[in-house]
Amino acid sequence: MALVHLTIAIALLEFFFFGWAVGRARDKYQVKAPATSGNPVFERYYRVHMNTLEQLIIFIPSVLIFARYINVYVAAGLGALFIIGRAVYFRGYVAAPEKRHVGFTLSAIPNVALLLGAIFGAIRALLTAG
Repeated sequence: MALVHLTIAIALLEFFFFGWAVGRARDKYQVKAPATSGNPVFERYYRVHMNTLEQLIIFIPSVLIFARYINVYVAAGLGALFIIGRAVYFRGYVAAPEKRHVGFTLSAIPNVALLLGAIFGAIRALLTAG
């Protein structure tokens, strides 16, 4: 499980850096707190950060459950793809909103696979426990 825990920690570190980038963009584009709008480029940084938070809510429990009931190495591999997808999403969306699709897909597919695998694995464990 250490590999999965490391994957989660890296995903959280990535999220931290996205938040740091939002802070820098807030300064650069003169968007005073608590405002979350006012400059389109700042808003893209902010949306990447918030969308990543939304995805992490699915990712973290799913990768843990998947690793427990299916396979630790597959979970970590899907987690690595999720992290790469988020980085691609960040670069694409900040550059231009229409460039976000590849990164979103690279992180959404692992999330769906992890979630469905977690559900399948937990149901299988319930059925075989009796």
